[in-house]
Amino acid sequence: MNILVSACLLGVECRYNGKGVLEPELKKLMGKHHLIPVCPEIMGGLATPRTPAERRSGRVITKDGTDVTGAYEKGAAQVLKLARLYGCRAAVLKERSPSCGKGVIYDGTFTGTLTEGDGVCGEYLDAHGIKVYGESQICRLTEEIERL
Repeated sequence: MNILVSACLLGVECRYNGKGVLEPELKKLMGKHHLIPVCPEIMGGLATPRTPAERRSGRVITKDGTDVTGAYEKGAAQVLKLARLYGCRAAVLKERSPSCGKGVIYDGTFTGTLTEGDGVCGEYLDAHGIKVYGESQICRLTEEIERL
């Protein structure tokens, strides 16, 4: 099975702060499935490192007040193209991210406060039939794959 994965969860140093960490559970998935690394922010034209951003009122705003919604939307569209090209039905994305988050994201105040919501790419993939999981849900994804 082909699965989209946030590149930062595979150790690629592409997060806003220039870091990435290989999630041990993803390493286990690599033995049985093809993981397709994606970084919607980079695919949308943003640099690494970059100013932190959060979703607020349907937009993505950086800590210094710049609206980067367009780059996030472009990146989400590019990720969906890859999902379709590779026949991906699932994605493991970085939790709480304004791009990849699913279910819970930072609230736009840059205070570390979480709120219900999805990142731009997580929301976009979900709307197009791609099942989105956060990194804490990798075991759940594995269980669902085994049931198929």
